[in-house]
Amino acid sequence: MTRSLALALLAAALAWAPASAQGRRLRSGGTEGAPDAESASGPRGLLPPDTDLVDTPTAAVLDVGAFASRTRFFNRGGVLQWLGFGVYPRVNLGASLHVDRLLGTDTPVQLTRPELQVKWRFFDGDRLIPAFALGFDGQGYFYNRPVKRYNNKQRGLYFVGTQEIGLPGLQAHAGMNISDFDSDSVFGVLGLSMNLYDRAKVMVEWDNIQDFFDSRVNTGVRFYINPSFHFDFAVRAIGQGGTFSNAVPRGPERIAQFKFTGHF
Repeated sequence: MTRSLALALLAAALAWAPASAQGRRLRSGGTEGAPDAESASGPRGLLPPDTDLVDTPTAAVLDVGAFASRTRFFNRGGVLQWLGFGVYPRVNLGASLHVDRLLGTDTPVQLTRPELQVKWRFFDGDRLIPAFALGFDGQGYFYNRPVKRYNNKQRGLYFVGTQEIGLPGLQAHAGMNISDFDSDSVFGVLGLSMNLYDRAKVMVEWDNIQDFFDSRVNTGVRFYINPSFHFDFAVRAIGQGGTFSNAVPRGPERIAQFKFTGHF
């Protein structure tokens, strides 16, 4: 299965997503977002849904007419910029751009090709059944220019479910993805996030699960500055070591990330 065929299939699925879902809110126990129309407004409805944890996606999507700008600062002065839009009920489109050595004194500054993101939440979930989303994400990490690929592969075509479990604000996220359409290898992802009174969120994820030694454990804390803006501090690839083929360190990486969400 080629990348173009996978995108064509995803686009066809998006075409028949029901328009009647516009403005619909998730019931308590599903994906994070505003509360039920049937329930009283509360603090949990003030925050926009978190569409991602550290690296991994959740089943949440931006509302129709919303946009999100997310900026990540990583090792060696690198910057990764995402821009996403709620273009249709339950459907998000976005793009990202990776820039090496943008900050600091290292040269030269190098751009990497823009990458595409698409997500469709096809089931909202309830107290017993998770919310589910299907998507495509072409953005990888640590671009290896000599071989023209990412050392941490792009997620590619993915399926993810999100459900509140046990405690209010405790969300579990699980999914699978195919990043390399030449080999069709399937990878898994598991994540947990805990919302602490809409002030902060603790995130832990186990990503790239197939070969234990190539999998990654990431953890971070998200601070909600206001309903439209949050700041993340996270550590990726905890416990790993060595270098990639282009001499980039493979060990733990500290990142900082800002996200702004608004509406047109």
